[in-house]
Amino acid sequence: MPAPTGPPSRPAGLHRQPGDGWVECGCGRRHWGLHGAAGLLLFRTDPQGRAEAVVLQHRAEWSDQGGTWGIPGGALAPGERPEDGAVREAAEEAGIDPAGVLVLTTRVLDHGVWSYTTVVARATTAHDARPTDHESLAVAWVGLAEVPARPLLPAFEAAWPALRDLLP
Repeated sequence: MPAPTGPPSRPAGLHRQPGDGWVECGCGRRHWGLHGAAGLLLFRTDPQGRAEAVVLQHRAEWSDQGGTWGIPGGALAPGERPEDGAVREAAEEAGIDPAGVLVLTTRVLDHGVWSYTTVVARATTAHDARPTDHESLAVAWVGLAEVPARPLLPAFEAAWPALRDLLP
């Protein structure tokens, strides 16, 4: 019998929410999140107040575009604000304490039928960023100069230069 091909299937027992599901988009791709999706670009600063590192998530192989690095995030629940959804997802996937997050701005990729909001936030306390569910192979603070050297999620790779410019 031949070995199965493609990414491993989604593990049983993962949390599900009403916004989970695929949206077929006019761009020719399908996107996760029936009500859109959001992710948290959390940065920490050095003693001079300059951004020095961001939290990145190494996506599980079974996930869409698995094995790549991006920011923690996911589908929004019905009526959920992107800022709230991004912080919730970062807590679920990367152990980020919402009390230590200061949202500064957002950037929206709008495809009409679907949108993705990147929520840019500063860490106001120390965070032990780590995998806290099965959606992550790893979670790490990554120096800004090292971000492009990782195998990035293609959409995050395309957005990174403009997102980097938003950090102090």
